[in-house]
Amino acid sequence: MMKGSVMLRRVCCAGLVAAAVSVASADGGRPKHITPEAEAAIEKGLKYLAQTQGRDGAWRNEGRYGRYPVAMSALAGLAILMDGTTTTQGRYAPQVDRTAKFFLNSTKPSGLITRGGDDSRPMYGHGFGMLFLSQLYGMSEDVERERQLKHMLDRAVELTARAQSRVGGWIYQPTSGGDEGSVTITQVQALRSCRNAGVSVPKQVIDDAMGYLELSMNSDGGIAYRANHPGPSRPAITAAAACCWFNGGEYDNPLALRAMKYAKDNIHINSSTGHWYYAHLYMAQVLYLAGEEEWDQYFPEMRDKLLRMQSENGSWDDRSVGPVYGTSVALIILQLPYSQLPIMQR
Repeated sequence: MMKGSVMLRRVCCAGLVAAAVSVASADGGRPKHITPEAEAAIEKGLKYLAQTQGRDGAWRNEGRYGRYPVAMSALAGLAILMDGTTTTQGRYAPQVDRTAKFFLNSTKPSGLITRGGDDSRPMYGHGFGMLFLSQLYGMSEDVERERQLKHMLDRAVELTARAQSRVGGWIYQPTSGGDEGSVTITQVQALRSCRNAGVSVPKQVIDDAMGYLELSMNSDGGIAYRANHPGPSRPAITAAAACCWFNGGEYDNPLALRAMKYAKDNIHINSSTGHWYYAHLYMAQVLYLAGEEEWDQYFPEMRDKLLRMQSENGSWDDRSVGPVYGTSVALIILQLPYSQLPIMQR
């Protein structure tokens, strides 16, 4: 159980968030760079997600990479939480509540968050699931739901700790003992979020994971696919790695700054390279966390690009992964200025 003062602080913060959203809606105030057009695009995107949620509380991908209900539901859930909604407060509270129930029904005895055959690489979903649930846990006003989430997160963290490789990383399956960069980054951000929410996370697990990212860095500042394996730098993974350092408050860490510079030099808003949504999911977080100067240079152009890309039904379509993924990522980026999720706050 958490101490009463910590619980009270979380409940009060959730109430302040809801109040802030109400005030902003009442007086028309908007964060910097959020135009009426951007606000309308966010509204359409959120309505699309609300309308496409499955009866079991999940979202499922329709792209060629598989359905991935846990990962898709976590990302869609995060996008809706960024509207200031919890399981009990906000206009999308019923959707968040159903999502929480879906996750509570998706945890195996081992602690792995998965839906079996629909999740061919379950550690992605497990990491994104921990991220969503820990952010939701920090906003919960329902004592029983809070207890359920805490129990689930404790088990999930234990599973992640057991699955860590000898050199500090993770790979697609929790029992293979291997590692690679993108899965590692998903676990690191989730573990940071869990720790920030008051869930116990072994310090050595995070330290070893950050050591893994250091071992993965090439001389150009980019991050390779795997640590201790020569290979080209991957821009998208590099942006995600920089985000991990910044999530830990290491804004002046030379490794983080090198990674950010490499990502800025190699990730472009108007490029059509693969993994565009994934790259900007993390690039946007990095530049938002880096401060107003970086954000002012990036966000207006990115905002306008996303507004041009939105479909009439409110979705954004990543043609490789699908519209749930594209819409969730676009909404996370567009809503960063509202500063609702602790893990994505400056």
